[in-house]
Amino acid sequence: MRRSRWVGAGVLASALALTSCSSGPAGTDAKQNEKATLELWTRTTPGGPGEEGAVKLATAFEKATGYKVEVTAIFDDFETKLQQRAAQKKLPDIVMNDVTQLGAMHSQGLLREIDLDKIKDRAQIIGQGLDSGKSVDGKQYGLPYSAQASALLIRKDWRQKLKLDVPETWDDFAGMAKAFTTRDPDGDGKKNTSGLAAPLSTKRGYASWYFSNFLWAAGGDFITEAGKGTYKPAMTDKASVEAVQWFRDLSCKDKAVQPGAVTMDTPPTNETFESGKAGMFVVGPYLLPRFDETLGKDKYEVVPMPKGPKDSTVLAEGGSVYLMAGSENRAGQDAFASFAVSAEGQKTGMEGTTAYTVQLPVNKSVDISQVRPDPRWKTYAQVYQESGRYAPSIPNWTPVRQATADALNALMADCGLSTETKLRELDKQLAGILEEQGVSAS
Repeated sequence: MRRSRWVGAGVLASALALTSCSSGPAGTDAKQNEKATLELWTRTTPGGPGEEGAVKLATAFEKATGYKVEVTAIFDDFETKLQQRAAQKKLPDIVMNDVTQLGAMHSQGLLREIDLDKIKDRAQIIGQGLDSGKSVDGKQYGLPYSAQASALLIRKDWRQKLKLDVPETWDDFAGMAKAFTTRDPDGDGKKNTSGLAAPLSTKRGYASWYFSNFLWAAGGDFITEAGKGTYKPAMTDKASVEAVQWFRDLSCKDKAVQPGAVTMDTPPTNETFESGKAGMFVVGPYLLPRFDETLGKDKYEVVPMPKGPKDSTVLAEGGSVYLMAGSENRAGQDAFASFAVSAEGQKTGMEGTTAYTVQLPVNKSVDISQVRPDPRWKTYAQVYQESGRYAPSIPNWTPVRQATADALNALMADCGLSTETKLRELDKQLAGILEEQGVSAS
């Protein structure tokens, strides 16, 4: 029988003691046994709704196919524990992890290529979602099972009190941010509110992650393709510099970003919005259940991001199914990947108010409104399909995100720094990262 187990923070001994169905090392074929239980690792908090959702999906898969699955939820030090298993030649069979982890895992030889001919609903997978699972060599090493994109959350009660329209342009956005900062939208007689909640710390590259929603809408980029799988830095391009300066002015000149943003990752930023200290927040759909409970569904609204100098492009992300090398049950691996993207798997993954694995469906045949009639989810789905953009599929996106986060954080923390000088330094750093990864155009 399938069961769920977890590995908590710092429980190194437990991580090392886990058994696996993968008897061979990464990249080595193992003797096949289709009756072997599949070990599935999911990057989520042990004992939380994410684990519950993964168990629900695994149970539905078992019922549909007969394959057995054991679910392990890990959040802290996930990548470290995976490396420990690789060293032991005992990789789990399947990993459900962020799409941005593809490059790192592939470059380390931890993944096996996915044969799309064995994925029944491959033709129904949304194009940009399927492409997000391809490595720089064009081969499929990840299969998306969940997507998300950023939309704009606005304190609806504040907007209506100040008689403001939903922003349609960046000028409208900046105007609302300033109004929420200076015009006492909460009516307490004090200037104690901010226009925008933004996680701009350097931790895990949050500043870069958040700013991408503005950079791409301006026509700027962190790095740009230069042909034949190569890239070049782009933070000194005109559109990029102007986007950085516009965003920086919101904080340095207009004082419209919440105080302390440069030290905040997502948890305190979430609290800033839900506690009534900020009136706008650009974020994915995963916080809707939380804000409905803490803030109240009637207090805020979800709208597409206003059009920037170029368009309304926003960050698209999500989770991917990865089939790990060395499994002794490759048939089971293929079956799980196929089920995860099927209409049945997608609908199962979306069920529930909190314990779900699928944010937005990646299967074109699945109408999110049939599972979640709340129109806000439909808004998010439309934003993803029409304006969502994934990070480039380079060998390792993490150092690019971290370097850009460090630079942006510095510019937001010190309003006296020169934007152009800092971005020139950043482009030199990005050039070195691209060269190190073997994808530099120079």
